[in-house]
Amino acid sequence: MFGECHAHIMMDGKNYKSAAARHKDSIKEEVIRAHFQLWKEAGITFVRDGGDALGVSIRAKAIAPEYEIDYRTPVFAIHKKGHYGGIVGHAFSNRQEYKELVKKARREGADFIKIMISGLMVFDTFGVLTEEGLPEEEIRQMIETAHEAGMKVMAHGNGSRTVQAAIEAGADTLEHGNYLERETLDLLAESRTIWIPTLAPVGNLLGCGRFPDEAVQKILKRQMEHIRYAFEKGARIGLGSDSGAYRVPHGQGLLDEYEWMKTAVGAEKEPALKKRLREAESRIKERSRRTC
Repeated sequence: MFGECHAHIMMDGKNYKSAAARHKDSIKEEVIRAHFQLWKEAGITFVRDGGDALGVSIRAKAIAPEYEIDYRTPVFAIHKKGHYGGIVGHAFSNRQEYKELVKKARREGADFIKIMISGLMVFDTFGVLTEEGLPEEEIRQMIETAHEAGMKVMAHGNGSRTVQAAIEAGADTLEHGNYLERETLDLLAESRTIWIPTLAPVGNLLGCGRFPDEAVQKILKRQMEHIRYAFEKGARIGLGSDSGAYRVPHGQGLLDEYEWMKTAVGAEKEPALKKRLREAESRIKERSRRTC
């Protein structure tokens, strides 16, 4: 089985607000263990988490060896105050505050730094994000600061301008990456950045009635076309389902992600896809630990 390269152990695949509320007063270890058990039953032995603001992933890191799972976490994600990211991390207002959060993550045992540099997709309207990404120079400074601290960078980003800035700044992995232009995909293919395109949070919405299927299908179709293009160009693509997101259960979510990915590149290319995904996973493991 492949490793799960993008997960949220705090979340439950149903409702992130109620999932977070469970841990608000005290971390519920039984919930963490239930999620680890789902990964174990699915044959998943490597999990890279996206962090949270409550300390759930710190507790999970201590428990993971009991399930023979290699679990990595940024502890919490870092976002600009007033922008998306509060559910998974802590905010900064200026460069000094960002530096302090990087130090805090290191002290608390982070394996890498996760940064939030854009908003989310609006699932009922094709082509729209909840907000524009951060300025290019700020993205560059965030990545540079983390690297100077000996930490690799996991970047949550959507939108071509934002993603291009992250790639040019040397982001180690790009998470999601929706609505990219061909120019950005070409840049991605030429870079060392590994792309985790997370198809399951989109594809698994089909038929649920929460959003118009027509809009969801258009979003999914475009992302699949871009994955196919990037794959043919030789981009480094990894497998991560965003497990814990709505309708993306732990364990099963990664199986769903692989099926969506296989559909994107073409079933006839499955041997090459497996090889590329395993190569990316190996590199992600290398990039999910501090260098000093």
